Amino acid sequence: MARHVFLTGPPGVGKTTLIQKASQALQSSGVPVDGFYTEEVRQGGRRVGFDVVTLSGARGPLSRVGPEPLLGKHGCRVGPYVVDLASFEQLVLPVLRNVGSGRGPGQRVCIIDEIGKMELFSQSFIQAVRQMLCAPGTVVLGTIPVPKGRPLALVEEIRSRRDVTVLTVTKENRNQLLPEIVSRVQNIRE
Repeated sequence: MARHVFLTGPPGVGKTTLIQKASQALQSSGVPVDGFYTEEVRQGGRRVGFDVVTLSGARGPLSRVGPEPLLGKHGCRVGPYVVDLASFEQLVLPVLRNVGSGRGPGQRVCIIDEIGKMELFSQSFIQAVRQMLCAPGTVVLGTIPVPKGRPLALVEEIRSRRDVTVLTVTKENRNQLLPEIVSRVQNIRE
């Protein structure tokens, strides 16, 4: 029986929007939800990077367009983006540890948007995700990229897990998937 639900699909198809809506619907029905999502940062109509936003409202940079690593930061790059690993870990790791600790009654839902190239520069994040997937009482609702180029080890590991359902988001089905996602997560929790 699947215990975790992951959405996949091409960039810009609506995975993050679906995750946000599912999170709100689950919280409205009394389900304890925590986690994070990524959001584009635009200036003058042009994408200049991504921020990490926790469900509690904390925000910080994940990446920015730049020729050099940010001052005092690790030199991790994805295309034109320099990843701010310290900011990412400072925001995300405490959230994952808190949810993974299983504090409180019943099962908890952890939103992880997303597990992609930028996030996977963090070995601590990889370890935390693996722990979340094995933690009793935790349901992960996350997003992973479509396979393209060199496989990402953790993403392929997630795809092949027996306790994971992967739903592909397309422009044609994205408006109909929300009830299915919420229902699957609620059924897993019962």
